[in-house]
Amino acid sequence: MIATGFSFAGATISGQLILSTPVFAAADLSESAAGSFWISILGVVGFLFVYAAFMRRLRRRAVKPPETVPPKAGTFSSVELERYSRHIMLREIGGEGQRKLKHARVAVVGAGGLGSPALLYLAAAGIGMIRVIDDDRVELSNLQRQIIHTDSTVGQNKAESAARAIRFLNPHVVTEPIEGRLDSAHAEMLDDIDIVLDGSDNFATRLLVNRICIEKNISLVSGAISQWEGQVTVVDPGREAPCMECLFPVQPSADLVPSCAEAGVMGALPGIVGSMMATEAIKVLTSAGSPLHGSLLIYDALWGETRVVKYGQRPDCSVCSGKRARLSS
Repeated sequence: MIATGFSFAGATISGQLILSTPVFAAADLSESAAGSFWISILGVVGFLFVYAAFMRRLRRRAVKPPETVPPKAGTFSSVELERYSRHIMLREIGGEGQRKLKHARVAVVGAGGLGSPALLYLAAAGIGMIRVIDDDRVELSNLQRQIIHTDSTVGQNKAESAARAIRFLNPHVVTEPIEGRLDSAHAEMLDDIDIVLDGSDNFATRLLVNRICIEKNISLVSGAISQWEGQVTVVDPGREAPCMECLFPVQPSADLVPSCAEAGVMGALPGIVGSMMATEAIKVLTSAGSPLHGSLLIYDALWGETRVVKYGQRPDCSVCSGKRARLSS
């Protein structure tokens, strides 16, 4: 700031010397008016110079996400022990449960309304590897509910934006962002995964994820939201639990299950339902409590009501009945 002050002083003296020449003395403008004019011009130039220097320095100091800390097999650092201490205190999780979380490989389909809170809580919980799958880009209208993204990430791919936020939150978590849409031709996106959280916004993708998880014997936490209501259920092929097509044998028409863009959604609702999805995933991975196998939890935010609907396996299910037959043979 001292150097800047001297530069302004030098500029002022130079201006006064120029204004004392015969040319300016003969000008129509008075000496005082001319002096004020040129001093103003030099002041603006000086301000722009200082502002440009400040912005260059600010860009050099831009915050970058911390480097991912490579996980060490079977061990916790002192930092990790402190970070996860409140988990380790729980008898349902403890040190062994936290170790399972550290070695878990989780995929989240959709980094939108449901994926945002689920990803943040899974990362905070210490999941070892999180794969984020999304082909969409962050839009300004998303920020009302998709809390993992920020104003500065508008226009970026959601998977990349979410992975960056995870690295800021917990550098001990390995992230694998995939900019793409999960479809039947790219089922390998769910290879080597222990559990999938499906936060997609259309029924066709939910049923597709269900089929892939049944075929690959992967546990699935499926969530959905619309307007003021959300729902969560858990599919676990290893436990012969019913699947999504046992619950919805006939895919409803698109006008009966409109997306958030079509029907709207209360901003805090995805935070509640997405957190429930993360909770169910942690329960499955640590064998804690009773996950929502064969149970559809429905939350009505408008009236503050929660109810659970039980559903069972359908012998004629086109997805999991054949799987059960192969397992029993």
